[in-house]
Amino acid sequence: MAQSLNRLKESASQTAGPYVHIGCTPNFAEITGVYSEDLGASMVNDKTKGERITISGHVIDGADTPLKDALVEIWQADASGLYNSPAEMRGSADPNFTGWGRCPTDMTTGEFRFETIKPGRVPFKDGRLMAPHITFWIVARGINLGLSTRMYFEDEEAANAEDPVLARIEHRVRVPTLLAKKDGNGYTFDIHLQGEKETVFFDI
Repeated sequence: MAQSLNRLKESASQTAGPYVHIGCTPNFAEITGVYSEDLGASMVNDKTKGERITISGHVIDGADTPLKDALVEIWQADASGLYNSPAEMRGSADPNFTGWGRCPTDMTTGEFRFETIKPGRVPFKDGRLMAPHITFWIVARGINLGLSTRMYFEDEEAANAEDPVLARIEHRVRVPTLLAKKDGNGYTFDIHLQGEKETVFFDI
């Protein structure tokens, strides 16, 4: 006779936060001695090629409130449109640019900020050039699976008009949710999780 296993109950599920900061950004979580600085904190150095920019913004919930415990990662090409990846077969990417960054949102203001460069254009799978863009990945408390989106630049109108990914967005009124606004020497990009201004997310 098979033994009943009713005593072995499924444990409660846990979303990404708040423990994600302990594992991914220990220095930010005030756990020192693991890394000299949190992985992804620095993307550039004084030899990095390209136009230096700052990207800042907030992850905003359905109540129009910035999340203060989100974690944001970005992945992008260098100024020549090459990725710092073993899979990059078109040439050698800038060795002084990581192409990847990670930033927790500020626990008081909810702001994230990346010091990076403006990326070059990268070919789509059919060879057409995509507009300069940066891929974003977002996790936070209440998000079971990380959300993926893209940030394009509002001042790249001609390139944006040719972009094959932007062209696939059926509801054209939602395209502006992917456009970062020029702000001095940088760009502002807010990510809306729900509501009228909900950002377009990608299933990748």
